[in-house]
Amino acid sequence: MTASIPKHPLVPGRPDSAKVSILGMGTSPLGHAYGTPDEEAGLNAIVEAFKKGINFYDSAPFYGAGSAERLLGRALKKLPREEVFVTTKVGKYGPGQPADFTGARVTRSVDESLERLDTTYIDLILIHDIEYVNDLKAEIINDTLPALVKLRDSGKIRYVGFSGLPLDAFTYILDRVPKGTVDAVLSYCHNTLNDKSLVDLLPYFAEKGVGVISASVTSMGLFTKQGALDWHPAPKPVLEAATAARQAAASHGVDIGTLAIKEAVRPQGIAVNLVGMRTPDEVNTDVQIVLEALGLADSKDAQKEDAALKDVNEILKPHMGVTWQTGNPNNKT
Repeated sequence: MTASIPKHPLVPGRPDSAKVSILGMGTSPLGHAYGTPDEEAGLNAIVEAFKKGINFYDSAPFYGAGSAERLLGRALKKLPREEVFVTTKVGKYGPGQPADFTGARVTRSVDESLERLDTTYIDLILIHDIEYVNDLKAEIINDTLPALVKLRDSGKIRYVGFSGLPLDAFTYILDRVPKGTVDAVLSYCHNTLNDKSLVDLLPYFAEKGVGVISASVTSMGLFTKQGALDWHPAPKPVLEAATAARQAAASHGVDIGTLAIKEAVRPQGIAVNLVGMRTPDEVNTDVQIVLEALGLADSKDAQKEDAALKDVNEILKPHMGVTWQTGNPNNKT
């Protein structure tokens, strides 16, 4: 019998925590982030993912100005809702729309997402990229989080969390709110081939009782065979090193994206690793990669991948931990 993606608790140490798949489906590619999506293929991909053991689906109003949420909502009608874990976000709403993290706006945003997703509750609401606020304490801690906790108490949402790039903002917030206020965090581009800084913080998150979601394990397309798109914010030396690493992997007959996913899912303490999937074929490919990484399926290319990873690591070594600035440059912590 073919193995399926394993599931475990989202929130460590919480007996009643929802169980989520270690591989989650990111829907940003279904919201025009990487070109115009094929909606029918996207719908089929969501259903195929569920069949393969994936129950965690991440979306946001920002992805295609709501189009990714609407597509996910259509797919949910084909799935048993109580077995699916749906995540979406508040704070950022689409091109040309200002970010707004006020309690009133995020409360309204949750209602809008409920309508687009056509569901009566959302499993996890994440504050979308906290670095875009002016003042973390005044806005996120004193306004946004209390509003979301109120919605959690009402039953509209089950879990509360936040996402962002700078990890110091994560510790700033978690050190200043009561334990249990935040259920989960989503970090992106910090569990990749050239940046393992999220892994260093896993004991801290466990002590805080916070589940960890790792997104953009290919660093927003940087470590894929297609390479980064023009908008990628990485510094030029990192972009150049990623190109060299991609070519080195290819010389061994290995897709660097495979290496990126396998390396991302191996650390213990990460509840979910998000990967964008647009088609059923992509779902099946990524599921096989993860099963191989976890030792649940045989890998016919293991020796080639080991050799490729050695070369890739050597190329990326000078750029380990290099990140970039996002959000509000005047952000106060």
